[in-house]
Amino acid sequence: MTDLSLRLPDSRVRAVLNLGPKRAAAMKLPARFAEPELFADWDDEGQSSALYIEFEHGQLHLETTGCGIDHHFHGPRGEDIRSSPWPPRETAQLVAWGELLTADFHALMPGLLDDIQQAAAWHDAGFDLYVCEVEEPAQLDLIEAQVEGEFLTLPWLGAGSVANDHIEGDNHPIALLWGPGESEPDRPIAEAWIDPETEAPVTRALPGVDWNEIGLPADEVLVWLEGIYLNHHVIPDASGTLLMAVLDRLGGLDSD
Repeated sequence: MTDLSLRLPDSRVRAVLNLGPKRAAAMKLPARFAEPELFADWDDEGQSSALYIEFEHGQLHLETTGCGIDHHFHGPRGEDIRSSPWPPRETAQLVAWGELLTADFHALMPGLLDDIQQAAAWHDAGFDLYVCEVEEPAQLDLIEAQVEGEFLTLPWLGAGSVANDHIEGDNHPIALLWGPGESEPDRPIAEAWIDPETEAPVTRALPGVDWNEIGLPADEVLVWLEGIYLNHHVIPDASGTLLMAVLDRLGGLDSD
């Protein structure tokens, strides 16, 4: 198991960004929707945006289309459901808020995402403030967010080379891929995913692997994979943390 004491300290990312009018922030949500988990995504190829709004009791997903904004619901664990898990009146308020937030986020793409990635790169390089460029005078927003420290992990000490990638399945699974020498890692040797009950990572070695060829015993590989999974698939990096803080500001969920 990963040594939870071997962790880098938290840090703070700060960025001055041009977020526009923030129409969703003017809406007041019912009390049950006071603390959603927000995430948004941008599809550069399709020029579309998606917003994910999650609560302990259900989820609302929205996506821009050529005709407007579509939405659908999921249960508490992400399972598909046909209708809202909330009362009709509160659902209507949440959907209206989500549509405004999605539209405002989409209107800022892809420039906002570029600024967020630049700000994260500045943070990773040790600078304490990023300021976006604007062509005309504008009301800018100072966004500050706490970035969780990563767990200290050793480099890969086995034979060959490794990579990890998402695979099909529930609970955000990834596969650890291995290749001999300097070849492209393409052979799955282990998997990791999130236990939905404990929200902790779970790992398993795949059958039929020659661990002598891998150069490390299976138990050491699984401990190493757990740390990699925590750092790259559980703990938000600076850009992901800043994106969530931006969505909170756009939605009026922060204290500023």
